[in-house]
Amino acid sequence: MTQSPWQPISPPKPPRPAKEPLTRERIVDAAMRLIVEHGYDAVSMRKIAQELGTGPASLYAHVANKGELDQLLVDRAAQQMKLPDEPDPERWQEQLKDAMREMLRVMRANPGVARAAIGQVPLGEQALLMTEKILAILKAGKLPDQAAAWAADLIPLYVTAVSFEEIVQSAASWTVDDIDNFVTEMRGYFAALPADRFPFVVALATPLTAGAKGDERFEFGIAVITAGLAALAER
Repeated sequence: MTQSPWQPISPPKPPRPAKEPLTRERIVDAAMRLIVEHGYDAVSMRKIAQELGTGPASLYAHVANKGELDQLLVDRAAQQMKLPDEPDPERWQEQLKDAMREMLRVMRANPGVARAAIGQVPLGEQALLMTEKILAILKAGKLPDQAAAWAADLIPLYVTAVSFEEIVQSAASWTVDDIDNFVTEMRGYFAALPADRFPFVVALATPLTAGAKGDERFEFGIAVITAGLAALAER
């Protein structure tokens, strides 16, 4: 049988969409999604590569190692912090407290970033801008240079530690009742200690276990830090 020269032609296949190029920005986006949804320990170059539909080796052309990725995550978080552009010498203490509250807000919005920040010297542009604004507030309060420099390290260290502790505690998935029961048991434990060996722990069992919920302890910390710095201000 002779084949007809008129054979139907299959329509051309639509072109595949161009693959979005891999960039440092996309890598940090993927890492932030992982860290917020699954925590710091879930973030690895392999898992980020899976998120982006590529191989881990391709990431290293943009991010040298996990240490650099941690720096980038901290820098991304710092970008979200809203600190005053103009320090006010008359209100520097309140500005400093607001800055610490803002740091904690961003850390809470990005759970896991606190773990990335611990032990890091912030070197990214956004993190350095945050340091610059903190230093500006401290110098507006007439702190000596060395006190201002060390305070710029102490302040984020305190906030990061508070955020990291919250992450560890939240991993237990405790309910409000669980927290109340834990505080009651801890208070009872302190109160039952031998009073001859631990007189102050026994006497202060209730204050020691107060403020487990809310921000009372955090507010106490920022008040102590600010008052201590104010005492160092040059007259």
